Amino acid sequence: MKDLPPINFDERGLVPVITQDAQSGEVLMLAYANQEALDKTLATRQAHYWSRSRGELWRKGATSGNTQELLELRYDCDEDAVLYRVRQTGPACHTGERSCFYRSATGASGASLAEVMALLEHVINQRLQDLPEGSYVTRMHRRGKGYIAQKVVEEAGESIVAALENKPQELIAEAADLIFHLTILLRESGITLQSVAAELLQRHAQPKTD
Repeated sequence: MKDLPPINFDERGLVPVITQDAQSGEVLMLAYANQEALDKTLATRQAHYWSRSRGELWRKGATSGNTQELLELRYDCDEDAVLYRVRQTGPACHTGERSCFYRSATGASGASLAEVMALLEHVINQRLQDLPEGSYVTRMHRRGKGYIAQKVVEEAGESIVAALENKPQELIAEAADLIFHLTILLRESGITLQSVAAELLQRHAQPKTD
């Protein structure tokens, strides 16, 4: 990770830090950092901030365990704001919500596609880790990868039928089932949705040929 350029700190020696889930793109929180916090973050790859109320340096998750692993640190065009792109463990907000920005002044507009996919993968990961009794994912896991693959084929077929019969609501439901089972199959194979997204981005970036 390259060194930061000179950051334009305010008169208190602080710079606002927006923290974003690197996988889903979800904005998790807004905090502040001084030079020491930025240096610690870069050195340890763990998000550090400066507490304005306590007047001290703090590492996210030091007491709660809800750590933030730094994957990328960006800065804006004026070099007076910083973006931490992180891998979040647990909720980011002290209220227990995943993001501090869980309230809306204009009414809920729904989660983004990236947020929904990240939530889906998180739930499936948790189920595969804990294998709780009564969980559908647990049953799929115990039946094996071959059975899960068969379910993916089944849901793909039902999606095709719904499309050809011009039944949009059924197609939506079947497509949701397909994505759900495909995500289970990917995770059983040790593959993340981020890996699939990276493949799609790489294809998009490739030069177009006639």
